[in-house]
Formats: sequence, C-alpha cells, structure tokens
Amino acid sequence: MTPTRGTRHPPAAEQPLLLRPTLEFDDFYAANVRTITGQIFAYTGDRAEAEDLVAEAFCRALARWHKVQDYENPTAWVRRVAWNLATSHLRRRTVAQRFLKRQQEVHEPPPDGDRVDLMRALAGIGERHRKAVILRYMAGLTVAEIAHQEGVPEATVRSWLARGKAALAGRLAVHDEMEER
Repeated sequence: MTPTRGTRHPPAAEQPLLLRPTLEFDDFYAANVRTITGQIFAYTGDRAEAEDLVAEAFCRALARWHKVQDYENPTAWVRRVAWNLATSHLRRRTVAQRFLKRQQEVHEPPPDGDRVDLMRALAGIGERHRKAVILRYMAGLTVAEIAHQEGVPEATVRSWLARGKAALAGRLAVHDEMEER
C-alpha cells in the first residue's frame, strides 16, 4: 500500500514498533554499540556476556526511543542501563557461586574398620531396634524423647534398646570370631 498525495502518516507513537522510522536509532546504535560493549566487556571480563547486556540496554532504549532521544546524552543512558544490568548479573553470579561452593561435595576419609563393622551390624538387626539404638546412642535422645517421637510407651523403647543392644553384641561378636580365624 503506497501513500497517495495528501495522505498523512500517523505520528510515530501511534505506529506499531516495526513500522516506526528507526533510521535515527540505527545511526545512534551504530555510533555507540562498540564503545559501550568494550566498556562493559572491561567490567564483566566476558565478551559474550557484555554483548548480551549491551544488546538488552539498546533494546530498552529502542522501546523508549521517543523519550530517550530527547535526553541530553542518550549514550550515557544506554551505558548506565548496560552497566546496571552487568552489575545485577555479576551479583547474581556471585550469589550463585557462593551457593555452589557450599553445595560442593565434602570428601571425608573412609570409615575405619570398627565403623564399618558397626554399620554392618546395625544393618543386620530389626528396623525398630536399629532406630532405637541410633536415636539413643548416636543422636543422644533420652528414652522419654524416643518414646514421645515414636508414639510408644517408654517401656517399649527400653525393650527395643535391650533387644537391639543384644542383637548388636551378638553380630559384632560373630564378626570378631570370624576375623580371628
């Protein structure tokens, strides 16, 4: 559709973004993108990241070009936006790196022979007895606390502990006898 003589175009603000005249913005972009990218690259140390951040800043400028073009220094505005984006990105990256450092796998020395024997012996006794022994002797809970946690009478916990200790003693004794042979 070609305009005919005497046809008036709607103002730029009323035109869809893709139909607006962007020649002015294109010139502004071409004149400033390399300089600002170099500055942001120096700040972030990552060229691809700097290019992305500057592109985002110029996209924001284009979306507001009708206002930004009237600023005393539109280049300073774009630089500030890019710099703010870079600062936010660096902060997020720092927080993520700190989090990942805390999540790194901790390499502990392998358990000694006695610990392996105890773990095997615990694995070989009943679940209730094992849980009672672990809660009492490893977690340091009292008989009353275990009873409350498990919802059983204290006498039941004492029974589990007595049977669990006896089963452990038997399993550990058998293991000691096997080692002596």
